[in-house]
Amino acid sequence: MSGTEGWRDSARRIAPLAWPVLVGQVSVLAFSTIDTIFVARFAAGDLAALAVGAAAYITVFIGFMGVLMALSPIVGQLHGAGRHAEAGRQLHQALWLGAALALMGCALLAFPAPFLALARATPEVAERVRGYLLALAFSLPASLLFTLFRAFNTAVSRPKVVMAIQLGGLAAKVPLSAALVFGVPALGVPALGVVGCGIATAIAMWLQVLLAWRVLRRDAFYDRYAIWGRGLDRPARAPLLAQLRLGVPLGLSILVEVTGFAFMALFISRLGTTAVAGHQLAVNLVSLMFMVPLAIGNAGSTLVAQSVGAGRHAEAARLGWHALTLGTLLAVAMGLLVFALRQPVLGLYTGDAAVLAAALPLVAWLAVFHAADAAQTIAAFVLRAYKITAVSVVIYVAALWGVALGGGYWLAFDVGGHTPPALRGAPGYWFAATAGLVVAAVALAAVLGWVLRRSRGAPPAG
Repeated sequence: MSGTEGWRDSARRIAPLAWPVLVGQVSVLAFSTIDTIFVARFAAGDLAALAVGAAAYITVFIGFMGVLMALSPIVGQLHGAGRHAEAGRQLHQALWLGAALALMGCALLAFPAPFLALARATPEVAERVRGYLLALAFSLPASLLFTLFRAFNTAVSRPKVVMAIQLGGLAAKVPLSAALVFGVPALGVPALGVVGCGIATAIAMWLQVLLAWRVLRRDAFYDRYAIWGRGLDRPARAPLLAQLRLGVPLGLSILVEVTGFAFMALFISRLGTTAVAGHQLAVNLVSLMFMVPLAIGNAGSTLVAQSVGAGRHAEAARLGWHALTLGTLLAVAMGLLVFALRQPVLGLYTGDAAVLAAALPLVAWLAVFHAADAAQTIAAFVLRAYKITAVSVVIYVAALWGVALGGGYWLAFDVGGHTPPALRGAPGYWFAATAGLVVAAVALAAVLGWVLRRSRGAPPAG
């Protein structure tokens, strides 16, 4: 296959898997976008509580989600090898693991004192954060169950069914959030502000789980995996250990990545309500853009895992490298476009001049930030397809906790006494975060290049 034909083949195979993931993940992000828009119009204090509460929830959920997402490369390789019943048994084991993680996560969300201490939240904001996180504690088990449904379907190239359910959840979330944030006096529904967002999310997520259960029961496609009919398998040592060996480093790497940015919100909240509100708008905008490389990373990882399972190693290497290149180029184009339109785009969130003034300097780093974020994300996804996750932990600790979070704190609070005025406060964090992402992108791309060169020479299966 010539170089041009190879690129066309990669794009043709990545696109059908990427666009449903993109639409589905945008609908997921729309949960927080809707909350941000509604709460920004409700009260600045509730917006600050949303920033702190969202950072705490993401820290808990994402780490546990990462452990469960190890199901995807495992099932992907089993699916590629035609071992469908084994893939179904792995899902059963993942359900036991998800139940244990849900219990721990609910306890952390119900008692959020450590997060509130980090944020140094005022008593008024802290009270709102507690109510919001208590509602999300009821949502967490559903979110983790749906994570397993998503991971399994991504691995077997069925992203459209996940997308459809996620869109259904969004359709329920919008009116629920509107009603619970602002209240419906005619129906006796009080205005709950940020707490209403958490309640709406919990209801929508459990509706998604019910829909997912119905799909698994009714769709004949899943018969080959023998998910039903024998009851839930008992916990088994070997498959649980296999998932933990892959999932714990994966969860840690994602946790380090996310907490690096979640703790930004907690530390920036010390600078005041306006600063953290502006940061929340910028974070939401970058998160929306991030859905494109996330979708490409998911698609690339699925195709690479299936090709590895089938023993087509040269094809796997080509697909992995093409996914990285295509995703990074798209991210550069998107970053430049949004940077050029930053003022009208941020104006869609709020008309508060002070909040807009706080958000605009942060978006100045957006083009480089987004390109580096895309590159490191896709590289990490492709490495997961090869069941390589531990190296990501080391890279993320150094780049995102060290350079981004540590360097950001040093700049934002002028620890050394030499921070330029333009980098004091929230802009210092964004400058350091951009530098940390660049370091992570370069390091992960280098590791991936080494892995792909080695894999091309691997013998075919059988």
